[in-house]
Parts: sequence; C-alpha cells; structure tokens
Amino acid sequence: MYWVTPRHLAGDDDALAERIGDTLASLGWRMWPTARHTLLYISPNGLCGAEWILAAYPFELGGLPVAWQLSARSRATSVMSEWNAYFTTGVPYEALADLLVAMDVREEPDTGIAGPETVLAALTARGWIRDVDRPRTTATDPGFSSSVSLEMLPPLIQDADPRPDLAGWQAWAEPVLGAPYLWCATFSASVPHDLVAAFASSLASPAPVPRRTVPKSAEGRLTVVRRS
Repeated sequence: MYWVTPRHLAGDDDALAERIGDTLASLGWRMWPTARHTLLYISPNGLCGAEWILAAYPFELGGLPVAWQLSARSRATSVMSEWNAYFTTGVPYEALADLLVAMDVREEPDTGIAGPETVLAALTARGWIRDVDRPRTTATDPGFSSSVSLEMLPPLIQDADPRPDLAGWQAWAEPVLGAPYLWCATFSASVPHDLVAAFASSLASPAPVPRRTVPKSAEGRLTVVRRS
C-alpha cells in the first residue's frame, strides 16, 4: 500500500464502485439493481440518489465513461431531479465520498444560498491558484495539472432548469498537457455551490491517500509519503 499525494492525481485505485458503495451503505442508503445493469442508491429521506451507471455507459466526459451520477429532489415523491452531477472513472473516491456525506446531512439538498465564491475559497484555502484571466470562476492546483471551473455545460447534462446555455462547475485532471484526462466531473447548473465546495475542498486536501496502484500518467507527479 502506498500513501500518496496530491489527491487529485491519485486516481480511484480501480475501486470506485466498492469504496463509494461502502460509503453509501454506512450512511444507510438503500440499494437496488436496475434493469439497465446499474446500481441505484437512495438516501433514507428519499431526497438524494446515487447511481453506478458504468455498465450502462450512457455518455462520456473528456473521453472517459461516466461511472457515478448523483441527484437531488425537492420531494421524495418528485419524479424529476432538481440537479445532477456526473463523475467518470479515475476520480479520487475520497472527494466523491465527502460530497455524498455533505449531501446526506443536508435537510434540503436541492437548494443552497452560497455563491460561486464558496467553491473558489475552498480551493484557495488549500493552496490552489485562481486563474489570472478568470479569477472569479476558475482555480488550478499549484502543479497546473487539475482545474475546477464554472463553464458552459456539455451536452446531456440534465437539470431542472430548462434554460439553454447554463453554466455549471466542471473539474478535471490532466497530468500531462495534451494527454488523455485522468478523470472528469460535471455538476449541472442547479447544484448548490456549497456542495461543490465540499467536493473541491476534499479534492485539494493535502492529506495523503492510500493506493495499491497509481495512474501511469501521474507517476512522475505523485509523491509517495510512506509505504505499508
């Protein structure tokens, strides 16, 4: 086992389904297999959902298959989600787990009053750097290998707000400039900024994370703090 840093380049250790499934089980979320060969988890209050959709292969972000889709509703009986968030393979499972914990404790996970600055403040508090040209919407890690940015949303991102040309938070890691992405994440326009901040703060955490395998594209940029 290697304990490595930075977290945003550590990958998912090929255990994204298992680690997030364990997190959801510990939170008391119920799980059902679906006819699409996916695994659907619902929070105890019925307001939040998390679905392992890799087998259904619905679409890609940055050339990578989407693995987890999170959602929230205003009422447990509501058919439509207020917002959705999508995460590809390779995303550090610690950041996704911390986001799920933040969702779970919210009485109203579909709404929030915090502004975009909340996300950027969470990142700069961890040492990330605001983009010179877009200081109010984008921050990058000190190694310039990962970014979190408020951008126009790509196709197929579902949100209760039907207006076109909406902006939502997007995050990605690109260990080698011009090479394939390590992972990507996209939050639809209505995701509360404080929930995105929970993901961003965990993503940028300096705490080492345990991995049995590390991404080949990030090997030269990861620091092994210790072995066990």
